[in-house]
Amino acid sequence: MGGRVQGHADPAFRAVRDVFEASFADGQNLGAGVAVYAGDRLVVDLWGGLADSGTGREWERETPCIAFSCTKAVTATAALRVADEYGVDLDAPVGEWWPEFACAGKEATTTAHLLSHRAGLPAFHRTVSAADAADAEAMAAVLAEQTPEWEPGTRHGYHAMTFGWLAGELVRRHTDSTVGEYTRRHLGADLHIGAPAAIREQAARSEYPPATQQVWSDPEPLDAVSFDAATVTRLIESFRDPQSMIMRGVGNPAGSFNDPQVQAGGWPAVGLITTARALAGFYRDLVRGKLLRPELLRHAVREQVRGVDTALQLESAFGLGFMLPSQNMMVPKAARATAFGHPGAGGSIGLGDIDNDLAIAFIPNLRRDWLARDRRAYRLIEAVYAAL
Repeated sequence: MGGRVQGHADPAFRAVRDVFEASFADGQNLGAGVAVYAGDRLVVDLWGGLADSGTGREWERETPCIAFSCTKAVTATAALRVADEYGVDLDAPVGEWWPEFACAGKEATTTAHLLSHRAGLPAFHRTVSAADAADAEAMAAVLAEQTPEWEPGTRHGYHAMTFGWLAGELVRRHTDSTVGEYTRRHLGADLHIGAPAAIREQAARSEYPPATQQVWSDPEPLDAVSFDAATVTRLIESFRDPQSMIMRGVGNPAGSFNDPQVQAGGWPAVGLITTARALAGFYRDLVRGKLLRPELLRHAVREQVRGVDTALQLESAFGLGFMLPSQNMMVPKAARATAFGHPGAGGSIGLGDIDNDLAIAFIPNLRRDWLARDRRAYRLIEAVYAAL
């Protein structure tokens, strides 16, 4: 599995290193990075394995990797920061700052609805190419014309791809910048939503485990949270149906995340390429009041909605752009009351905790799934909280 685990972990967080090393020893990880800030101290900064199994390239300290939907928390922070700076009322209609959006049943849709997956626009109604997706203005225009799939504000459903262009339009209209440009200037220079050539060349290659390790099942319960067989069956059927809401949402635009065109395209819901250290640094700055006013962040991580997700078919919970602990963001019991952040496809996660002054990020390149018994992030987070 490539080079040994490298980096450092403070003695109090030795168990985090033990868990990380074990994940390579048992084949759960191919290549990955994990980082933890306790206050302003980088108490864990570890990496190891292979960035590319095909070439044997090893994962190095500065190896970036696609973080998938961890991107959404970064995009949400950009939108919240811009809204605060320009006096945008989050509970007022979107049409006040995006007039073209106020049509086709969306006239009363608020910015808070956009940020909490309640806008009724979980998927594009026409096919979008990877080339199309690189044009943020065009993507927003397509969504502005659409009729919502439910009355905005009445329920929630994961906006897997569309979230980025909806929230990102607030940034673009007020700053004349893409989310990626704004993020690099104001949130973190090493957070790449639209990666330049040098970063794409360094990036780890996203890979899948053997098919036998991708089979979904009813996983063992953790902290009294479990999935019954009927739920698992419903999920399998939904992900096998190309016309289901979730498959229409995650599959359009389509493209390989190893494709330079996709990596450069700046997809603002899923396109973040970064290191675990940089993502943890983002959450450190967030929880310590450097990116958003503390009062605004507290408001943003307050639960806006919880329940069975219309798209994901499992319980999800959201603040304003941030996911909260639920069946779709499983965290250990010690983190459940105070953690917020966003997981990403394949096992990555970024997490902040204001009360514990804590920031955690884990980014792997081997794409495993919770329902196929992926516990890598969970075990790392568990070890972090046990060390506090």
